[in-house]
Amino acid sequence: MNWSNSIRRISRFLGVAAMVFASAAHAERIKDIASLAGVRTNQLVGYGLVVGLTNTGDKNTRFTSQNLRNLMLQLGTNFNVPPGTDLKSKNIAAVSITAELPPFAKPGQAIDVTVASLGDAKSLRGGSLLMTPLKGADGQVYAVAQGNLVVGGLSASGQDGSKVTVNVPSAGRIPNGATVEREVPTGFNQGGALVLNLHTPDFSTANGMAEAINSAYGAGTARAIDASSVQIAAPRDPSQRVSFTSLVENLEVTPGAAPAKIIVNSRTGTVVISDHVRVQPAAVTHGNLSVTITERPQVSQPNAFSAGQTAVVPRSDVKVSEEANRMFVFKPGVSLDEIVKAVNQVGAAPSDLVAILEALKSAGALRAELLVI
Repeated sequence: MNWSNSIRRISRFLGVAAMVFASAAHAERIKDIASLAGVRTNQLVGYGLVVGLTNTGDKNTRFTSQNLRNLMLQLGTNFNVPPGTDLKSKNIAAVSITAELPPFAKPGQAIDVTVASLGDAKSLRGGSLLMTPLKGADGQVYAVAQGNLVVGGLSASGQDGSKVTVNVPSAGRIPNGATVEREVPTGFNQGGALVLNLHTPDFSTANGMAEAINSAYGAGTARAIDASSVQIAAPRDPSQRVSFTSLVENLEVTPGAAPAKIIVNSRTGTVVISDHVRVQPAAVTHGNLSVTITERPQVSQPNAFSAGQTAVVPRSDVKVSEEANRMFVFKPGVSLDEIVKAVNQVGAAPSDLVAILEALKSAGALRAELLVI
């Protein structure tokens, strides 16, 4: 058996496979880079009470007392309490309830809710949310929430004032804690066309998406409206439209290359440089000038019986030092890898790197957009 020929054939096969995987790695499914216009989640919000707390609820919150009074009256419990009386109960807490209503959610389906304290409650652990309507931006009730909270945080304190808090005990979640009561209409089954909106607007990607759809389903099926939208002619029958959409969203498209950008986070010092950043011929040197001033006051003590006074004489030591960094030269069309290597050679910190990039941009040698966030 000729092992050398076998090794050559295996090497060629691995090389071809690597090329295939490398080319396929750049392709993305349409469902991963775009979404249907009008098909989105809707935010819901509500206000309610959490009960069953072990002395960790609201203590000095007046609206919690008022809510408790209203709740008892709604439940048919009549008790004589003078108006303005503060019903202090450390076992309840006023909370806000938020949820996201997914598209196509039908009445009777369950969604998760997040509960957070509005008052001075220390912890919601062990509490239960009472029935609370969740409203949308239009003021209509779309879901009703109720259930036991799952709180990932805890808090404990001692009589000497010591306290230990883990995570956030004043917020929690209720899995499947709300029941959908009303469906939000969408435009999916309306009209004769669907519109795909790109998550990242790009003319090249929009044009490539339209070409991929036309190549699969015929010319004129799709057309790019602008950098973020592609319009697709779709069947009017709902069942056919669903199957057609499932086929379209699984088509693979090669996204266009992103523009050359350098992102600088001024708060954290993070610098991100995209792949297409290029530098024109330029010579750069960067060094830090340090000035250190040390105060060493001396005390002047007069001799005995000299009628003098003790005095403090100031004495300052000033030291100036400058780093001996070498100058480096950027050649035409320098790539990202070479930029990083050149900056690392002079030992530049993130703040120094920002200064170098800003100087290159001012000199017109940086072919990229510099964004400071």
